[in-house]
Amino acid sequence: MSRYATTDLHGCVHTFRCLVEEKLCLSRHDELYLLGDYVNKGPDSRGVLDYLMQLQASGYNVQCLRGNHDQALLDAARHRWRWDWLGPRGRQPTLRSFGVRRMSDIPAHYLDWLATLPYEIELPDFVLVHAGYDFALPPTEMRQDYTTMLNTKKYVYDPSRLAGKRLLHGHVPTLTAQVRAKAATRPGALGLDTGCVYRHNPELAHLTALNLDTWDLTQVPNCEPAYAIGKR
Repeated sequence: MSRYATTDLHGCVHTFRCLVEEKLCLSRHDELYLLGDYVNKGPDSRGVLDYLMQLQASGYNVQCLRGNHDQALLDAARHRWRWDWLGPRGRQPTLRSFGVRRMSDIPAHYLDWLATLPYEIELPDFVLVHAGYDFALPPTEMRQDYTTMLNTKKYVYDPSRLAGKRLLHGHVPTLTAQVRAKAATRPGALGLDTGCVYRHNPELAHLTALNLDTWDLTQVPNCEPAYAIGKR
């Protein structure tokens, strides 16, 4: 059995399938943890959700966290909030993948699935969250501060507030070489988002998975059919 974690798929279903089926060769005895942001920005948000649901329905041990983009899609669809922060260019690929014109028209079973996603997963040796924590808060409050857990881009890691466990997260795109170098030191906290969706940037544009037991990294370059996205 192997345990893996990866994050920030952002509609890149071909790259994710390559990681799962060709690079990790995931079996039903393995564990795969996803740290959020399955939708938006990239070309096929619906395809990513379909594939995740298919893996789970087929008996694979795939556990998924909630990310800020997953929360934003859920809020926009269910509460019809104005979703201006991505702009029209950011919304259209998501709407197109679902074949709808408005977020509120996304089929309910996708929204129901997103609504069940937890904000964190605790393992014997790691705590998994999408973005991070406000370590200045008492531990109980820190782990109920969902806005920070989904959105923070800076934190000061304090292992004493996670019972000595290491922290894994996504959310902040980080150069692939930098993640490789940091993982080699087996740090207390590690971000795994290597900006897979940013296909124009060769220093990003990879999907990264960490083996939680060996600390080996698997990095797969973006292999989606060409799609429009802002450069990063």
